[in-house]
Amino acid sequence: MLTRRTVIAGLAHAGASPAWAATELSPAAVRGDIAILRRAYQTLHPGLYRYSTPGQTATRFEALERAWSKAQTLGEAYLSLSRFLGTVRCGHTYANFYNQKRTVSDALFAGRTRLPFQFIWRNDRVVVTRNLSDDPRLAPGAEVLSVNGRDAGAIRRGLMPYARADGHNDAKRRALIEVRGDGRFETFDIFHPLVFGPPGDAFRLRVRPFGGQVVTMEAAPIDLAERRAAMKASADENAPAWTFAIDDGVGVLTMPNWALYNSTWDWRAFLDGVFVQLADASVRGLIIDLRGNEGGLDCGDPILARLTAREITLGGDERRVRYRKTPPDLDPYLDTWDDSFRDWGVDAIDLGDGFYRLTDRRADGAGVNLIRPLGPRFTDPVIVIVDAQNSSATFQFAAAVQANGLGRLMGSPTGGNRRGSNGGAFFFLRLPGCGLEADLPLIGRFPRTPQADAGLLPDIMAQDSIADIAAGRDGVLATARARLTSRT
Repeated sequence: MLTRRTVIAGLAHAGASPAWAATELSPAAVRGDIAILRRAYQTLHPGLYRYSTPGQTATRFEALERAWSKAQTLGEAYLSLSRFLGTVRCGHTYANFYNQKRTVSDALFAGRTRLPFQFIWRNDRVVVTRNLSDDPRLAPGAEVLSVNGRDAGAIRRGLMPYARADGHNDAKRRALIEVRGDGRFETFDIFHPLVFGPPGDAFRLRVRPFGGQVVTMEAAPIDLAERRAAMKASADENAPAWTFAIDDGVGVLTMPNWALYNSTWDWRAFLDGVFVQLADASVRGLIIDLRGNEGGLDCGDPILARLTAREITLGGDERRVRYRKTPPDLDPYLDTWDDSFRDWGVDAIDLGDGFYRLTDRRADGAGVNLIRPLGPRFTDPVIVIVDAQNSSATFQFAAAVQANGLGRLMGSPTGGNRRGSNGGAFFFLRLPGCGLEADLPLIGRFPRTPQADAGLLPDIMAQDSIADIAAGRDGVLATARARLTSRT
């Protein structure tokens, strides 16, 4: 399933607004916004009641309306809207950082409010993975125990309700409030200062350097430009997004991003070249590294075609929408890149229960996509490295690999949800009073048989140790290599 994280990118300036997050919104100015939000989501969102009853959802709308009936800042409105959207439990339903107006982005996201390091969570511990400060005590492997007097675990718990994920898959929520350098906006960076307040001139930290004793220290915050300068990916969206190499008889295909909507890079030709190289070389296996990859285009389909000896079906979920044609009164507030989403026409078949089954002209049967074998076929062992960021298209790919025995999954439980997800097409709902945007996915996938409210479990659980992080060693990749070279 496609995601649309960066369709309308609101690029924030590096400098902070003097009135950071404090623009005043009067109740009169935003009076009609909740009615628009309520009508749009109740009329168009296919997954609004997947995890909540209509009564529970109505109560949450009413609570948001009460909150917005009082004077509030732009930051407060963004927080309450984000928390409400989090209750939908949909990984594609949020007040998208990338789709806000420039003025909103500048006011809320551009401040010098960011911790000067990248990190992951280990339970309730913040573990530094990259130090962006000059202080060696924040070197990789250091554990940050508290920030500005607040326990790290309390920070994690306080931010979880603002992180988007499908269903009750909290592994995805934890992953989103890490800072790994994967995105132009980081979820933690957005919500930490809004929820707990900006840091001022310095963060006060309690830190346990790797192998050392706990120290109390201060660290200067960094701004958006400094965070982006440390990103892993190239800023050039037309540059090659993946790498491939064969080392010691093992091929490693690293794919951190499938969101290639606007890229002119020929990723299909790149994959053709990968499998030609594998066919010409003597290899013992292939590693496909999907860590950090939320999804995007269906880039996994050509890989599946090279791994299978027979036709396979993807998913089999029923694709449903809540409308055939958008109500005219909502159209002024619905932005999108494809106006065909406003009228599904004959492709939307009324099911009589408030849903329409959406036929897919690219599919074979009722929403079941066929993958046909394609040469040169790869027959050696395959390991796909997964993590909690894998959702949408990467979740579907990992599920197909596991279900069809095309390889083994290694790493940590995935994002996404076996009960289905919402996406594929989107409106960007623009609330005129407050000026905020909320993503509105339009196509819901619903399994035909009952499924667990969870992501996928890897066949082989693996994660980097703190010692690996301190040493700059990719322990998971090393474990995958060892598995293939020993053929166990």
